[in-house]
Amino acid sequence: MGKNRLEAFSDGVMAIIITIMVLELKVPHGESFEALATLAPVFFSYVLSFVYVGIYWNNHHHMLHTVRSVTGPILWANLHLLFWLSLLPFATGWMGENHFAAMPSVVYGAVLFMAALAYLVLQEVIIASQGKESLLRKATGNDKKGRFSPLIYVAAMLLAIRSPSLAQGLYFLVALLWLIPDSRIEKTLRSGERPPVDDEAA
Repeated sequence: MGKNRLEAFSDGVMAIIITIMVLELKVPHGESFEALATLAPVFFSYVLSFVYVGIYWNNHHHMLHTVRSVTGPILWANLHLLFWLSLLPFATGWMGENHFAAMPSVVYGAVLFMAALAYLVLQEVIIASQGKESLLRKATGNDKKGRFSPLIYVAAMLLAIRSPSLAQGLYFLVALLWLIPDSRIEKTLRSGERPPVDDEAA
């Protein structure tokens, strides 16, 4: 199976996720700055989540550049990632509506944590499907940043119980770490290597 349908479906889901999140930005009742200021927590939680969805979309796009054909396990691993990302609007809305309170901040971190694990699972499934000559393995190496990020989410969830503001700082820090597009795959592709074609892919 080719990867075009997988890319199109994933792009569509991520676009819907962003649409649902922006719908949480309700028009304020009033024309004063004070009325607008009441939306600040919801707006900032939306901005943070928008950045995260953008990061996942960007890196997902680059990762699929290493794939020529899609297997059944890749399809399910991709759906697993999209499942956790689809919960981001709920976690974002709850956190914003409750002004970054402790429990909503914990749940937000849990969604980010599971999405990060799901992304790593998808990455490993793609690598396994490509065998010893995996282009993705060559491009990502040990992927220290990808494996370190979930640990920061765990720390943020634990901190959120006592200091939600510190937890938000850690969520923002991870976003900054990933904000610059990962160029490792592009560099590998520019070196002349191309992903192997698997004629037996389901």
